[in-house]
Amino acid sequence: MRDGLGRLLGVRARLRWVHLILGGALLMPYFLLTQVGVGIAAGGVNALSSFPLSLAAYAAALPLVAATAVFGLVRPLSVTAVRVMCGVPGDRLAEGPARSWAARGRTSAWWTLHLGVGALVSGLTLAVPPMAVVLITLPFVSGLRKARLGLGWFDTQADPYVAPLLGAGLLAGLALCAAGAGALLARLAPVLLGPTTADRLAAAEERAADLAVRNRLARELHDAVGHALSAVTLQAVAARRVLDSDPAFVREALAAIEDTTRRTVGELDAVLGLLRDGDPARPDAAPAPTLAADLDGLLARTRAGGTPVTAHQDPGPARDWEALPAIASREAYRIVQEGLSNALRHGAGPVELRIRVQGREGTPHRDLEITMTNPPAAPEDRDREPRTTGGRGLRGAAERAALLGGSVEAGPHEGRWRLRAVLPLAGGDR
Repeated sequence: MRDGLGRLLGVRARLRWVHLILGGALLMPYFLLTQVGVGIAAGGVNALSSFPLSLAAYAAALPLVAATAVFGLVRPLSVTAVRVMCGVPGDRLAEGPARSWAARGRTSAWWTLHLGVGALVSGLTLAVPPMAVVLITLPFVSGLRKARLGLGWFDTQADPYVAPLLGAGLLAGLALCAAGAGALLARLAPVLLGPTTADRLAAAEERAADLAVRNRLARELHDAVGHALSAVTLQAVAARRVLDSDPAFVREALAAIEDTTRRTVGELDAVLGLLRDGDPARPDAAPAPTLAADLDGLLARTRAGGTPVTAHQDPGPARDWEALPAIASREAYRIVQEGLSNALRHGAGPVELRIRVQGREGTPHRDLEITMTNPPAAPEDRDREPRTTGGRGLRGAAERAALLGGSVEAGPHEGRWRLRAVLPLAGGDR
């Protein structure tokens, strides 16, 4: 009993009823327009004074409703109303305007159904309650029993005490009709307003683009900040150990810490600027580090932490890498930076770095090859300081290489830890 009343008069049922009445209100401009045309076609009479003509105007209004529903904003409006008032979960409804004609056709069907059924329910809502009140109060008001109420199907004087039952039945029928129509629309909403294949594809592309931006930001933050923290930590530890015995080394380490933090603040500011939509590039923002301009400084800061680094570069010093494509130079720098960070955090002993450009046999294409090796940490060191980064830096390096069509390999090799990256270059470069 309680469940039945809840379905008829509960909060959800009342909201759906209001949703239907709103549909009837939205139909009124169409109906007023078509009733003028129907009245003119019927010989200049008022269509509202004739029930058949009113039905004809109502029927003529529905095609106009269907035609106007092809506009893009109709679906977002309908989806919002259905989600709030009909209790349909948002994940079963489409987002944004209809993109295809198939989606517009489904939206048109929904709009016509909502306004058409809503107009009928609105008409009953306006007509039934006054009639029901009259029937319920009929036995108690003698004037009503003598008045001509226009109820040809019921004799008000023959048996007036049946009238309250009829009035209550009319109200129950109205509630049942409104609840049934609301439930029907709620059931059909996911079918007519649900996402189409094109909507799902567009949503997937949007999520993929958002994920790509987030991954890019994660890579930049990890590589810039993560390397800086590792380098600064090791430099500070090395300086603390020789604080009394080697003041010159301490000064060099502090200078390296100052330089590292200053550069990292600039890089962090540039990365955070990407988080602001439409934030134009600042003229004073630090440029992205490249292999040509920043490799020597990266190696110097790493050595200042007490880790020997031997660099073998082909064709020569870092300044000779200026002919590399800008994007390849930037990504190569980040990959070298990540390799040095791994060596500082998880390795032991000197690091050997080799960078060279080599051609592919039988083709004009060239590759930039980066190879970095270092002894792995001793077992007791690994047990004392377990790795907790989850390999995000190596995944980021692999993603950077994949953006250029290259690859990254990392793992044990001949008793050492090796990181090897291959970045394709354009055929005419170098």
